[in-house]
Amino acid sequence: MGSEMIDVAMGMDDIDSPRGGCTTHFATLVVEELNTLSAQWKDYANLVRLNPNIPFRTRGNGAVALRFSIHRHKMPKLIPLISDMVSRYIERGYPNTNPGVVVLQGNIPHRIRWFSRQAMWRAVSLEIAKRLLKREEIDSFTLGNGRGVIGAISAIGNTLDEDYTYEYIAYRSIDSSAKPRGVSLHSVKKMDQRFGEATFSNIDYETGYVLVEPHGPDPVLFGVRGESPNILREAADCIKSNQSKERWMIFRTNQGTGEHLRHRVRIFDLRPYMSARVRCQVLKKPTIIEGGHVIFQVADDSGAIDCAAYEPTGDFREVVRQLIPGDRLVLHAGVRPSSRSHGMTLNVEGMEIINLAEKLRYFNPLCPECGKRLKSAGRNKGYKCEKCGFRSQDLSKKKSVLERKIQSGLHLPPPRAQRHLTRPTSRVGRSNNGFGDKLIEKWHSF
Repeated sequence: MGSEMIDVAMGMDDIDSPRGGCTTHFATLVVEELNTLSAQWKDYANLVRLNPNIPFRTRGNGAVALRFSIHRHKMPKLIPLISDMVSRYIERGYPNTNPGVVVLQGNIPHRIRWFSRQAMWRAVSLEIAKRLLKREEIDSFTLGNGRGVIGAISAIGNTLDEDYTYEYIAYRSIDSSAKPRGVSLHSVKKMDQRFGEATFSNIDYETGYVLVEPHGPDPVLFGVRGESPNILREAADCIKSNQSKERWMIFRTNQGTGEHLRHRVRIFDLRPYMSARVRCQVLKKPTIIEGGHVIFQVADDSGAIDCAAYEPTGDFREVVRQLIPGDRLVLHAGVRPSSRSHGMTLNVEGMEIINLAEKLRYFNPLCPECGKRLKSAGRNKGYKCEKCGFRSQDLSKKKSVLERKIQSGLHLPPPRAQRHLTRPTSRVGRSNNGFGDKLIEKWHSF
């Protein structure tokens, strides 16, 4: 039975190092190594972004799952192989790296799928993750405090069935991770003009900020996101940079799907670090505070809560500033816990305006005798005309409905301020349901 093939799901997270490593780059090395073991790939490498509002998360909060079949007699080699690779990849003692790798054989247990769904939108504990591994008898390897197993379990439990996109990630040499990448703005613009319908989040045209180029000390050279692996390969070939491309790989991912915002939650039920949609009504008019942040208050039938649109969201704040009490919204937000300086707050990352309240302007009536605008005659004394002397306590203020400059519908921050998971306007109404694509022949460079 040594030739029997067995299905494997391998998850990994928090594999970083101060020299510039990252989990997706490490995943390319694992794929390369598994190819030498004659692994048969069931899917592209899965890049699963988790709840972006968790404070103790990795950069981008992305974990990776690899799904493949392998000869049963090679299974005992996997954990020693991966643990050795992790130990050599990271720097031991680096306090911010807590790698976790899990290796699951066979079908994905429903408890693992449940855990993965929870990790998309709320805080999950390391203790529950450890209990799950023990209960389901899943092999694992950790270093540091082992928090990486949370992402590793979540990655294998999310099979990206409901919606997904792809990302072509190009990597430079890890020894060059501290140097400028030099991605050409001109080449990215040309790529976007040619492939803009099939890709997204390439460039922020308001500022000229290149979104395909990261800015941290890691081996990622650039990443192009879109709907089709073949198109991404073409699009990536258009991008020029000062640094050379050492390797590349295509990931299937939940980026651009809004998966973290599938739960609608009442204000009373909100908890710290949740990602949620909140249907509510504006209670207090927005105000600007120090730093350029915009604060306002909303309520539903269960309570009220402060909301914040922060300075990096750019012109999105101008839309928020035009809200008035009575406007009905669905907020896309993360829950910031209370502190000494503020109560629990919704960090707004998008909003749907359901209904705009009437904005009214009140003014004194005209004098019926001479047509001049009347003045108040004093508290509870009615109105008087300073021109002809007319007085009356029977008249009341008039009102007019002012035009609102904002419109109903979806409003998002500019691309530079959007999260990896944010569904951009170009993907509204668009979905890739159920992975039916066969892997293209060349989905990585090794």
